[in-house]
Amino acid sequence: MEKPLLLILCTGNSCRSQMAEGLLKELADDLLTVQSAGMNPAKEVHPLAVRVMREIGIDISKNSCKHINQFLGQKIDTVLTVCDHADQSCPTLPSAVKRHHFSFPDPAEATGTETEKLQVFRKIRDDISKLLLAYIAGRLDAR
Repeated sequence: MEKPLLLILCTGNSCRSQMAEGLLKELADDLLTVQSAGMNPAKEVHPLAVRVMREIGIDISKNSCKHINQFLGQKIDTVLTVCDHADQSCPTLPSAVKRHHFSFPDPAEATGTETEKLQVFRKIRDDISKLLLAYIAGRLDAR
């Protein structure tokens, strides 16, 4: 049986959506096909996102930043937006697509020393992880 496609969206597809994709692939690879994309994708996944994910044993270093248009012809089951801008500028998707919006601050906007920036990235990673654990638990309960 084909697994449902869950698409995670944010503006640049370089931090939040990439961390969420890595986490969901780790948590629910048997349940879902997970991809991420952005409205205005960056050139590369943010190095600090790669670093904080590696700290918890998830490698997103080979991920690439993708534009949402790459997925518009596919059968998308669920869209998770992880920033306000993505929710507001999400293209028209079929009404059958389930949508969930969660707002997380952009860790790429963190200022200060590298240590301070890493703390911000870790907090966002951990906040996304908590939310996704609850989301997956709900999906499992619905089976």
